[in-house]
Amino acid sequence: MLLVMKELKAVIHFVCSVEFWRMALLWPVSLLTSHFQLLFQNLFPRKSNPYKRCVPPITGIKRPVCIVTGATSGLGAAAAYALSREGFHVVLVGRSSHLLSETMADITSRNKDACLEAFQVDLSSFQSVLKFKDSLQQWLLDSDMHLSIQLLINNAGILATSSRLTPEGYDQMMSTNYIGAFFLTKLLLPLLKNSPVPSRIVNVTSFTHRNVFNAQVNNETITGKFFLRSKCYPCARIYEYSKLYLLIFSYELHRNLGLDKSRHVSVIAADPGVVKTNIMREVPSFLSLMAFTVLKLLGLLQSPEKGINSVLDAALAPPETSGVYFFGGKGRTVNSSALSFNSKLAGELWTTSCNLFINSQLACRDLSN
Repeated sequence: MLLVMKELKAVIHFVCSVEFWRMALLWPVSLLTSHFQLLFQNLFPRKSNPYKRCVPPITGIKRPVCIVTGATSGLGAAAAYALSREGFHVVLVGRSSHLLSETMADITSRNKDACLEAFQVDLSSFQSVLKFKDSLQQWLLDSDMHLSIQLLINNAGILATSSRLTPEGYDQMMSTNYIGAFFLTKLLLPLLKNSPVPSRIVNVTSFTHRNVFNAQVNNETITGKFFLRSKCYPCARIYEYSKLYLLIFSYELHRNLGLDKSRHVSVIAADPGVVKTNIMREVPSFLSLMAFTVLKLLGLLQSPEKGINSVLDAALAPPETSGVYFFGGKGRTVNSSALSFNSKLAGELWTTSCNLFINSQLACRDLSN
């Protein structure tokens, strides 16, 4: 009885919050916006056809190496399995060593030829990400493999409903969803550029980015400190911002890499839509169950195995593909929000994030000294 009353109280408290109504009203609208774009494409086909998947290149390497973050469940685990079947040597990255072991065992049971490696990493901690980069390089050397990677999938993400801070004092959700992906990409970019075959970065974003209409970019918003001034933790807004930042970063990195014609590194954003994973685990179970039921009745809810289609489309698109936004599977792309293409915002995000990266490096050096 006490547990029921506690759950009921949590439901009432969450339903009375602004964040609940933001998620209940605005998120479905942003999702339908992407689906309407797909419908429009079907009614009025574009000159460019959907992107076809390609076999990963292997010239000059034993097996292409793929890194998947957030690989212990949901989309990450499904992507790791699917890419192992495509011939990649998949590196699973996750916070729990126990869940990593379970995921590896599950993949191996379904694919006897899978080549897997796992690293325990907390993406919300720069020190942990830096340690992973060093461990990854050492593993490549010890395994007598080419000192490069061919595919990085920044998939890790959380939806926290309460405020939690990282050791650096940043908001944990913003750190996991955006800052960690930015730091990891910056650290691994030399390995991607060193690949003898075209390499790629896939950033898993979300349709919820459409709900940010007037974004600010500064140190306070990127670290999440700006949002923590609110009396109630604005979980929906922070999640939306984190996904918008990841998307803007994807486009800006695409532009920057495009200036260096000698480097064949492409950057693609992928939106899986609504997938039944445990990302809603902090939302009261009754509400998450109700949301999943409604979405299933509307035909919008997908299993992880179906939801990874846009991620796989992005990962296996032709090497020259870059700077696009995959959504809906079948190699299809849609336009992200107008704000995501704002060049001024992109420049500010790049500069501020790079400064944060440099400061984190200096802080780690001070700690080691």
